[in-house]
Amino acid sequence: MSWLSKVRNSLGGLTKRDTPDNLWTKCPGCGEMLFTREFEDNLSVCPRCQFHGRIGAQARFDQLLDAGYAVLPAARVPENPLNFRDSKKYSDRLKIARAANPFPDALTNALGTVEGRKVVLGVQDFAFMGGSMGMAVGEAFVEAVERAIAEDCGYVICTAAGGARMQEGILSLMQMPKATVAIRRLARAGLPYIVVLTDPTTGGVTASYAMLGDVQIAEPGALIGFAGQRVIQDTIREKLPDGFQRAEYLHAHGMVDMVVHRKDLKGTLASLLEYLERKEVA
Repeated sequence: MSWLSKVRNSLGGLTKRDTPDNLWTKCPGCGEMLFTREFEDNLSVCPRCQFHGRIGAQARFDQLLDAGYAVLPAARVPENPLNFRDSKKYSDRLKIARAANPFPDALTNALGTVEGRKVVLGVQDFAFMGGSMGMAVGEAFVEAVERAIAEDCGYVICTAAGGARMQEGILSLMQMPKATVAIRRLARAGLPYIVVLTDPTTGGVTASYAMLGDVQIAEPGALIGFAGQRVIQDTIREKLPDGFQRAEYLHAHGMVDMVVHRKDLKGTLASLLEYLERKEVA
């Protein structure tokens, strides 16, 4: 018996055909091949170069909230209000996105606790149509703020978006002032609003609720900006510094309050919620 046959027998007769397709993950940062399970067990952070991979809403809830959290009902809004169609109907694109994702739109909220501190946590999932901001996202944001006020707790949102959803035109842009008004209501209630900027956070999301937090946190290496680097360079006709839209550069220049490693994010949020919670007047 050859050594290869012995190895296969020791692995229970595992053949190439039996090997799962997602056994390995290539790190986008350093290019190393990682065991997918090892990568996911490390919070989807490369153990070699610390590159922070993109994660979905479910993984984010599991990482940040204590056990026993409840996902809040999805916002209900008209679908395809403009009867938009390009190469496909917008309604068909929504069906495709929903079939490939666990939640019905780009922003999902949950009610739970972070190390015992009650909170409403919202997560934008870039996998759902690039995390784009449409009517459902705007309504979900407002409903989350209203729930936070009703529960007398803070609202934390993890942003990830390519901007406004083009298929909803001006209706998507109207979500910017809508979310801003909701944040103002949360502030008047004396409750904290914390933003966690994840990769990427761009466009109209950056121009509205992503940059209005009481505290702005960013994950390491996250791309954060309004317009793309090439667009800005062509507009001002100047070469921009390397990494000027990355979390570390923005932190050094005062646009972000802190850059926090994913393994430290839950503890950081718990401390901030404790510090910012409304104090009863004696």
